Amino acid sequence: MTSGSQSRMSEPPSQAPAAPLDVCITVDMEPDCPPFLWTWRGMEEGAPKLLDLFARHAIPATCFTTGDSAVHSPDIVRRIIAEGHELASHGMTHTPFPRLDRDKAKWEIETAAQVLREFGEVTSFRAPNLLFPNVYLPILENAGFTLDSSQGKHKQMWWFGQIDPPPSPPTSLTRIPASTTSSVMRLPAVIRDRFLRSLKGPVVLFVHPWEFVDLTREKLRYDCRFRTGVPALGDLDAVIRLFKNAGAGFRTMRDLAAGAA
Repeated sequence: MTSGSQSRMSEPPSQAPAAPLDVCITVDMEPDCPPFLWTWRGMEEGAPKLLDLFARHAIPATCFTTGDSAVHSPDIVRRIIAEGHELASHGMTHTPFPRLDRDKAKWEIETAAQVLREFGEVTSFRAPNLLFPNVYLPILENAGFTLDSSQGKHKQMWWFGQIDPPPSPPTSLTRIPASTTSSVMRLPAVIRDRFLRSLKGPVVLFVHPWEFVDLTREKLRYDCRFRTGVPALGDLDAVIRLFKNAGAGFRTMRDLAAGAA
């Protein structure tokens, strides 16, 4: 055996390059921080700033929109579609689904779908507060939805030391949970960035338009009001740059569902 052969044999096997990380920025288009506020500054002031930010970065987003928000701000919904983002459903009135009986849950889902589909295709759904009883999954299926993002990884893992989420019931829906709570985006960069880098793909981040309005003087929980307004917009800009610099690809939830099919 030649020395050259011995050298080649001693080299570690080459590894295939890692696939680019998929990142989806999602926006829960809703009234201002329900149930504490029911005003519309987020849709009126925050949503245009968000869409401007996405345009500057040339990335798509998925906008989970309540039917009430679409009725209140139809121009925002039209802009969402015109600029290539995915319009998705967030229910009709932002009423938590665990409070609803089956008939009311069906009304929330079907009415919102009817309102939103007047603007364009809607196949993805997210329940308010990331709380959706599994018993209502067939209602989504029958209403023509193909993806559900009503779970949050930060809500699934930690009951009684449980690491893995409980198994989902059989469903035709692709289920992709949010990766973290929205207020993480407003944490100091030294904490936030280290945490975000640890997330495994697909990374599904979510924010709300009201976070980009100054609510620091409102009587809200601290996690709902700290660093809202201009600082929050700068934070989200930094998060997008963080993932761009890591070579991530930005997708819509519909894209993720197609890839999972």
